[in-house]
Amino acid sequence: MSENRNAVVLLSGGLDSAVTLALCHAEGFVAHALTIDYGQRHRQELDAARSVADALGVKRHITLAVDLTRWGGSALTGNETVPTRREPSEMGREIPSTYVPARNTIFLSLAMGWAETLGSGDIFIGAHTLDYSGYPDCRPEFFRAFEQMADVATRIGVTHGAQFRIHTPLLLSTKTDIVRRGTELRVPFELTISCYQPDSRGLACGICDSCILRRRAFEEAGVADPTRYSA
Repeated sequence: MSENRNAVVLLSGGLDSAVTLALCHAEGFVAHALTIDYGQRHRQELDAARSVADALGVKRHITLAVDLTRWGGSALTGNETVPTRREPSEMGREIPSTYVPARNTIFLSLAMGWAETLGSGDIFIGAHTLDYSGYPDCRPEFFRAFEQMADVATRIGVTHGAQFRIHTPLLLSTKTDIVRRGTELRVPFELTISCYQPDSRGLACGICDSCILRRRAFEEAGVADPTRYSA
């Protein structure tokens, strides 16, 4: 147990980050939630992040604007097509168009800056690899490399010998396991959204990779899916 220690949690408004926030609390940290408004097409996740932060409780919640649409390069920040109706077995074969260049590197760097001002080296992120390993910045070796960089790039790392730790409590969990763990922790799944392209009413499309994995996870976990789908 880590009593009264500050931690920064990257909170997207999705299922994984909500469970990660709950796990941060369960480990005894004082959670500070950071949401990045990077120009993503699924804007409803910003509202979802605020709702999750309010429901689960955080010391402070910051939504920070960093416009990644200026250079695009992703279906989430530009005009590329979001993959739909794919089998889970297809999803990890190549890096998908929904990969946002350097997103986790950028997000973790911002979280690192906030953590340092809090006198903390603890950052939580809801990345996982077992169900879907198409993103290069969700691999264990990436997080280990970032920790090493943080230790030599910050004042507390250099002058106090502080060791940054990127907590990835879901990294080796399946999406089904994540739903089960979140259920145990009473995570308000109804407040979260995972869809890459929800409509103007906030309904999940039901056919993008993220929706397919989410639907399957709730079904396999035997937990009612509170998501509102349009298809």
